[in-house]
Amino acid sequence: MKTKINIVFLAIPICALLILGCSDELDIVPTTQKTANSFYSSEQEIESAVNGAYAQLQGNGLYGLDLIGVGEIPGEDTFEEIAANDGGRFGQLDDFSTNAGNDLVGDIWRESYEGIQRVNVILNRIEAVEFEDTSLKTTRIGEMKFVRGLLYFNLVRLYGDVPLVLEETTNPSDFFGQGRTAAAEVYAQIEIDLTEAIQNLPSPRIIGRPAKGAAQALLADVQMNQGKYTAAVSNYAAIVNSGEYALMPSTAEIFGSTNEGNSEILFEVQYASGLDGNREGESAASQFRPSGTTANAKGHNLPSVEFADLYEDGDTRASDYIGIDVDANPFYFSLKYEVSATGPDDGSSNHIVIRYADVLLKYAEALNETGDLSGVQYLNSVRNRAGLPNTTASSQSELRAAIEMERRFEFIGEGHRWFDLKRTGKAVETMNAWFTANNKNVTITANNLVLPIPQSQLDTDPVITQNPGY
Repeated sequence: MKTKINIVFLAIPICALLILGCSDELDIVPTTQKTANSFYSSEQEIESAVNGAYAQLQGNGLYGLDLIGVGEIPGEDTFEEIAANDGGRFGQLDDFSTNAGNDLVGDIWRESYEGIQRVNVILNRIEAVEFEDTSLKTTRIGEMKFVRGLLYFNLVRLYGDVPLVLEETTNPSDFFGQGRTAAAEVYAQIEIDLTEAIQNLPSPRIIGRPAKGAAQALLADVQMNQGKYTAAVSNYAAIVNSGEYALMPSTAEIFGSTNEGNSEILFEVQYASGLDGNREGESAASQFRPSGTTANAKGHNLPSVEFADLYEDGDTRASDYIGIDVDANPFYFSLKYEVSATGPDDGSSNHIVIRYADVLLKYAEALNETGDLSGVQYLNSVRNRAGLPNTTASSQSELRAAIEMERRFEFIGEGHRWFDLKRTGKAVETMNAWFTANNKNVTITANNLVLPIPQSQLDTDPVITQNPGY
């Protein structure tokens, strides 16, 4: 799955789901559809299409760059070195000035819906295709339900109400005028997809693909974002009790190309450097470095000095997760992404979407929100792995604060902080307090909790409405 498979339906999703600039592609729908109909006729062709769906997750608009930045930079722990870099696509996240013309806003939307179209095509065609092993067909259906659930989960958290498309798009005009689907309905469909994925996926851990545990973890996260803590507890407990996953012994053994597929990983998007003309790598490694320190370094998503100073003495994450370039002002940067010797934007580090430390800390959070303080043991396991003693938190409020802080230390630079602030309802309060403390003339409201709908999307389909405040 490290290889991007370019398959014949790619002309469809670029404009099929109300995506940008469709006039040229509209003329070739009949030809493309005929080609696609003849392509999905064998197990091998379905397998190629499945690989193509996974490959979509590698894009810079998704886990290669943008999703990480948009999940981190709006929070208080990382920042943009030069606000105007790349036309302000990340810099605008820092001060909540993101506008509908921002390329980042459009790229995440477009690449997500392209991925959804790839999945919908597979799910529409796979039942009619004979597999030598019927259990493999069931597994592939589960995998695609997981991917679709993941993409919609990102979309609904980032944009709010979004178009919900569950069928293969064969004629782009069919979906113009349908408008945005209420977030509650999107969440309901995500839960359906992930529940079915859990039923279809095998339990043993699969390197590079989601197994049952990954779907359970994603469903629990979806439930947490809706305040369904009791349901989330059940799913997290199933993962912990399965014995399929474990924390790595040290924080130095989690990230990097030599640690891929380790016991802590539930699902990761795979990358490799030096392949296919250096087109199989990720961009985060180089672009998340201070300007001038490596080829194509952009100073995106840099941990702040104030954050780095929060680490306790003896916390191994202070040196295993972030580094400092003393010649660059100095600036800290993430060590979770390896810069490749093969060239800029060709990093080999897989992006870990779900890992066991995330499961344990969210399990502790879900338990705590139901009034059960026993989740402190899971918080302590993450702390102990980092070389720290057990927490002194003993009440629900103290434990809530301790879990929040631990998540900041554990997931710095991975694209979690902003989503954590939104999930816990603390985003507006936290960021306004931070802006005040740092003498920044910025104030945010609930309108800033979602991104604007891409302007090019609004121009393409006038029925699509803009989010308030934009």
